[in-house]
Amino acid sequence: MTFTYRRIISYFLRGLLFLTPLAVTGYVIYAIFVFLDGLIPVPIPGIGVLMVLALITFVGYLASLFFAKSAFEWFERGVFKIPLVNLIYTSIKDLMGAFVGDKKKFSSPVIVQINETLSRPGFITQDDLSGIGEPNLVAVYFPHSYNVSGNVYLVPKEKVRSLTGIKSSDVMKFMVSGGVSDLG
Repeated sequence: MTFTYRRIISYFLRGLLFLTPLAVTGYVIYAIFVFLDGLIPVPIPGIGVLMVLALITFVGYLASLFFAKSAFEWFERGVFKIPLVNLIYTSIKDLMGAFVGDKKKFSSPVIVQINETLSRPGFITQDDLSGIGEPNLVAVYFPHSYNVSGNVYLVPKEKVRSLTGIKSSDVMKFMVSGGVSDLG
């Protein structure tokens, strides 16, 4: 009786381990789809998403045109003058720019030696801090596991070792998963 009970529990947990990430991923994709589809109310499901994607692409095209750049820069200067909006806008823009665009910031994975027996993986976000009078320090971002936050530390350059041959996305996945995901 106990053998069968343990086996059933084991099968249940194994199924849960397989289905939970699949279900949560599916739900998140579905929720994003429904949200985007609802931004432009059209009676045909899915057309709203296509219209939002087309609008985003069109705005990106406009932003890349020479004559439209000044309009976007004018808009940003106006946003920068509004106190709370400035903080939110620049934070989101910098975070988005860290992952996509010309100035990707999480492309330099490193290992930082904390003490003789402890090291921590992170990403160099600024390698020249001479502007603040600290030419021997670098800014290293340490993401938190299972979270979308992290900490930035200013670390002596000699304590930082570059991780070569490993993709930045694999290092980020390793850190965010709490070290559970494989590197490489």
